[in-house]
Formats: sequence, structure tokens, C-alpha cells
Amino acid sequence: MERTIQKKFPVGGGSWVTVDVYGKADAPGLVVVPGAMSDALGWRAVATAVDAWPSVAVVNRRGRAPSGPLTAAYSLRTEVADLGAVLDGLGGVRTLFGWSYGGLIALLTADERPLGQVIAYEPVIRPFGLDVLPDLKAADEAGDRDAAVEIVHRRIAGLDGEVVDALRADSEAWEALRGLAAPVYAEMAALYGEPAPDSLARRADRVDLIVGGTHRGTAPYGTSFDDVARRVPRAAVHELPGQGHMAHLQAPAELARLMEGLAAAG
Repeated sequence: MERTIQKKFPVGGGSWVTVDVYGKADAPGLVVVPGAMSDALGWRAVATAVDAWPSVAVVNRRGRAPSGPLTAAYSLRTEVADLGAVLDGLGGVRTLFGWSYGGLIALLTADERPLGQVIAYEPVIRPFGLDVLPDLKAADEAGDRDAAVEIVHRRIAGLDGEVVDALRADSEAWEALRGLAAPVYAEMAALYGEPAPDSLARRADRVDLIVGGTHRGTAPYGTSFDDVARRVPRAAVHELPGQGHMAHLQAPAELARLMEGLAAAG
């Protein structure tokens, strides 16, 4: 399906959140919450490949254009409140999907409000990223977005140096990554703003957790996934074979098919 409209929701504190809607804008459907170093545009290929819902609304979380600023009071609670405002504004959401940091936001939201189905792809939770937090802070204080991108891709994602160098050689792609890196320290630090909850998504009727096959049981994404799964013992766990954390960019059609299968099951 194609994008039909972009909606804007005020979220208080002088900020706002935009949502790209694909398909029937007024029909209840799927809401997608991207994680760190990602935005609504990065999920376009998945949104256009999904047909199981009459609409797909992709949230452009605060801190990335054209949504508003993080603001000084930013926290994980801010993200949950923002998503609540989006869900209220859209109305009748059938399924909530979150990726990475967005997966944690989705699961926390389902702890506060009833939802029919929540799907989370490799959600993260503390102690994820703790080892790089001081260096991300230093990069943020220095305004060094190049360093922030390097830290995320080399030390968290574990990308090969040649892959990162190739990204850096593409000036347009690197500039886009620098823009996405602006809120990354605040988002990582937000994981440590309060103790990790003992349970998640208690008010969801159904919870599906997805892990990429190449990350299962391995740090940091697979082990963080396990930490989340232990907090949702009733969740169904699924594997996307041959894929890792960036399946929405590297295999959007495969991810869309898996999501559609979960929609049918739900």
C-alpha cells in the first residue's frame, strides 16, 4: 500500500510527533514504532509490503524531523506518553509493532493500556548499551555526531570496519545517519532513567516477540531479547531466519510476511 497522509499530534512541552499513514487513513490498523537511529522513512519498505491491515501508521518519534524536539524532560515515560497520544488520536488500533528501542516503548505502553496485539522485533532493555554510554555521552557533549554514528555501528551493532567505511564514503547516507544520531545518547540514557520493570505488556491480549536468526542467543541484541522475553513469559517467540537487527532494511518483504502471519494468528 502507498502512503496516503501524514498526521501531526501535539504531545506537550512544546513538542509534537508526526505519523506517516499508509492505506486507508481512517481505518484501524497497524502502528509501527521505530527505534534509535531510525525514523518513519526507514520503515517505508515494510509499510508498503504489508497488506494484513487496512492501514499502517509509522510513528516518527520526537527528536527526528519533521517531529519535534526531545525537550529537557525526555525519558522513556515521555515516549510512552507520546505513543499514547498517537494511539488516542488514531483510534481503534488493532496491532502495535515496535522495533528495538521502539519495541520496549510498545511493550511498556501495553503495560498501561489494553491492546489487542503487540509485536516486538528484538526489543532492548538495560543493560543494553551500558558499555558505550560514557562514550556516547562524550560525543553528545562535544556535538560529534560522526563519533556517535561510529559508536553505534561499530561497537553496538558490531559492523565490520569496511562496511562502516563504505557508509562513511557515501556522503548522503552518512549525513542521514548523522541526523538520526542526534538523539541517540538521550535515548540510550533513558534506558537507565528508572529500574527495569519486572514484567511487560501485562494488558495486551497477545504478545509476539521476534528475534533475528543471526542474533539468537548472542550479545548484544539476542541477549537483550532474552532479557525482555523473560519479562513476558506468556509471549510467543518467533525467529526470522537469516536476518539480524536491520531486517526492515535488508529483508523488508520477509519481515512483512512474518508480521502478516502473526496478524492472522492474532
